Amino acid sequence: MPDLNSTRFPVNVDAALREAGWQPGRWDIKLAEQWADTLRGHVSPAGHRHTVFPAVVEAWAEFGGLHITAPGHGRQIAPATVRIDPLAGLHLARTLGDLGRALHTELAPLGEETDRDEQRAVLAMDIEGRVYSVDHTGDWYLGRDIDTALSTLVTGTQPTRLVQAP
Repeated sequence: MPDLNSTRFPVNVDAALREAGWQPGRWDIKLAEQWADTLRGHVSPAGHRHTVFPAVVEAWAEFGGLHITAPGHGRQIAPATVRIDPLAGLHLARTLGDLGRALHTELAPLGEETDRDEQRAVLAMDIEGRVYSVDHTGDWYLGRDIDTALSTLVTGTQPTRLVQAP
């Protein structure tokens, strides 16, 4: 018998998600498909294109359109405000493609995060479902899946910086 008191997310992350409009079973595949079509149809002036794959479409369907705000202080850093909207990375096909090649995978935009100082970062997901953040200071690994990444962002847990070989 399942434990009815347990949640998929830590309590404070679950509360932030529900406050943003998420609930178990939320699924807007129509919005996710619209985003997929827009990204597939976008070509940068230099000819770069986005990749779209099942893991990211599923994340968009479940969390798409949410604006998630952390309910309090972070554990190690200030928690981020998260917006799940891949069009935040529409014009970053080359950047995400370059990072994907460096990581030996493909990346698609997931949304964006904003810290308390209004510094923005683009969120991206790889074909395996791992989540990354790309900002003016570098590239960051947020977690092995969307659940872990949202927990990292909302709780203010320090992400792992990706280090590129010389």
